[in-house]
Amino acid sequence: MEELLERLLEGCRPAARQGRVADYIPELAKGDSEALGIYIMSSEGKRSWAGDCRKAFTIQSIVKPILLLQALLDNGAEYVMSRVGVEATGKPFDAINAGEQSLDSGNINPMVNMGAIVMCSLIHGRDYDERFQRLLELTQRMAGEEEIGVDEAVYQSEKSHGSKNRALAYLLKSHGLLEDDVEAVLDCYFRACSIRVDCRALAHIGAVLSNRGRLPVSNERIFPAAMAQYVNAILMTCGMYDGSGEFALRVGVPAKSGVGGGIMAVVPTRMGIGIFGPALDRKGNSVAGIQLLEQLSKELHLSIF
Repeated sequence: MEELLERLLEGCRPAARQGRVADYIPELAKGDSEALGIYIMSSEGKRSWAGDCRKAFTIQSIVKPILLLQALLDNGAEYVMSRVGVEATGKPFDAINAGEQSLDSGNINPMVNMGAIVMCSLIHGRDYDERFQRLLELTQRMAGEEEIGVDEAVYQSEKSHGSKNRALAYLLKSHGLLEDDVEAVLDCYFRACSIRVDCRALAHIGAVLSNRGRLPVSNERIFPAAMAQYVNAILMTCGMYDGSGEFALRVGVPAKSGVGGGIMAVVPTRMGIGIFGPALDRKGNSVAGIQLLEQLSKELHLSIF
């Protein structure tokens, strides 16, 4: 497997030149556009890797399926679905997703920024410090790494350059979709996006979703299988932003991308995959990372279709 990954990775590395690192958050602009890494973890715990797979980066929007899981664990599927819809928006991740008359929960899904901001407010806790800590602990458990924490420099950069997300949050507030203090909710969201991971951590998270809520190797259940099905279905239709349809054709597995360059992919019952490639396309997805996943999918027949 390592030989295959090395060959595919070197063949896809030049594709990074077609993209550029995210620069709307200054700290992200410091990323190495030529970096590329992959890590695979099977449902049984077998590991394979290649390239820059242990280079650290921030999780960014890949935290959204974990936010969704925490909201589901705290509230149940029926309540979560009443607050955040499940349909793809067909718009960029930071778009204002409003209908002709008024903004409602049906206009947003958990994988775009507006939906993720609402989900932060659904996490239970006495205050937003406790809510974030519970989210971080779930992330650590799914990633198999207790030392995962927040990249403070990225967090501060997110917070000081988050005008668009503030606009989205206040719009949610004005339509009654956000009840709590906007700045407290956003602080939780900015910290969540700034959690520091690597490809191994993403592969481990993907393996838990692949294994329907059970940890690889130990097989310990940490959330119900029905919740894994819920999350994987939304990842399939919405996880790669407004590029999700094309990704389904090219790769064919549930996945979530982040503007830090990461992709977390789930191959149901088989494996989790973590990718790092900071050079992004216009939709915010890793250019070389998608190409690498496409080639791997063809070689190993990963598509669920």
